[in-house]
Amino acid sequence: MRRRPLPATLVRRARDQAGCLSRPQLRAHGVDADAERLRVESGRWQRVGPCVVVLHGGPLGREARLWAAVLTTPAAALGAWTALEVHGLRGWERDLVHLVADAGRGRRRAPGTRLSTTTRPAVVRLRRGLPVHDVPRAAVDAAGSCSTVRAAGGLVAAVVQQRLTTTDRLRAELSAAGPVRHRAALRSVLEDVAGGAGSLAEVDLAVLCRRAGLPVPLRQAVREDATGRRRYLDAEWRRPDGRRVLLEVDGVGHLEQSQWYDDLLRAAEVSVPGEVVLRLPARALRAEPARVVALLRRHLVP
Repeated sequence: MRRRPLPATLVRRARDQAGCLSRPQLRAHGVDADAERLRVESGRWQRVGPCVVVLHGGPLGREARLWAAVLTTPAAALGAWTALEVHGLRGWERDLVHLVADAGRGRRRAPGTRLSTTTRPAVVRLRRGLPVHDVPRAAVDAAGSCSTVRAAGGLVAAVVQQRLTTTDRLRAELSAAGPVRHRAALRSVLEDVAGGAGSLAEVDLAVLCRRAGLPVPLRQAVREDATGRRRYLDAEWRRPDGRRVLLEVDGVGHLEQSQWYDDLLRAAEVSVPGEVVLRLPARALRAEPARVVALLRRHLVP
């Protein structure tokens, strides 16, 4: 028997939802249970969880997994790590899809989904058609779920560094959130980030300097290179004798050949005669703090 073609409106809806449709959407467009079953049994469609159908038989991409999650639990929104991923945060992705629903709502969930409930109101926005918590709420929730202070601090620093929100908004959300794991440490990190630290390595540097009684550097200082382009330095000090000490803290990303090449040229271009230019691996700030302090003291204290 020849199958009837799907309504154009349903095809468009599926395209907008990465190929995923809920059973209520199918029924609203005239696809009954028998028609759904026949397509699933033939391998043309597949079921995901208790109430979502995907209009193809192949592997599910990331976008389809997100849609399957929100269609299965329509009372929920993407939160924490997943919301930050949708907002554009890079380098902190988690495979598990995080959903957050108001307490007493949303019990069903798709495979590979973690469902949390909350009594605190949240701002929900649409991104690519998906309901997601706004960045400050998602960042505070994700940071509070981190097992270590360092991971929590690195996350909030990355959210600001990648220009997804501001330190003021994060501090306001942290204040409104009630009890949050790592709250004191997160406040401290946000203070350093607000002061110009662009990464967790720069926060580590500031903490190290304070503990050692060394001056805290000017962070993300702006200089012009020989061609007049604006360059940003990780740290800069001015010694009592007027000489400047510049420092670049290299994370793992700096080990890539193109980044290493650019970093070396940049360090040469922004320096002027009489200045000291230092480069340190970010790991040394944690692995060998005494050695770093001795090196900085030698250059900062005449």
